[in-house]
Amino acid sequence: MDAVTTIAASVSLESLPRGQRATVLEVDWQGLSIPEARRLRELGFDEGVGVEVLHRSPLGQGPMACRIGRMTVALRRTVARTIHVTPLTMLG
Repeated sequence: MDAVTTIAASVSLESLPRGQRATVLEVDWQGLSIPEARRLRELGFDEGVGVEVLHRSPLGQGPMACRIGRMTVALRRTVARTIHVTPLTMLG
């Protein structure tokens, strides 16, 4: 049986490796514009939510695709930088 355990380190969603699952630790709401913050809240980005990076645009520029719950969403990297996550690891 597999167990999921959190790792103590916190990183920005932007720097999370592709395919790595994580839990949202906090969102720097002050670092976002009002429409950006509203969109994140509508999408369900909040403390304790599971997230996974699915894809990044080539050359480290442009948006990135993330899974939150059963949704796939595209985020600008500047927005992803304001989302702090705790990576998860699978133990066998």
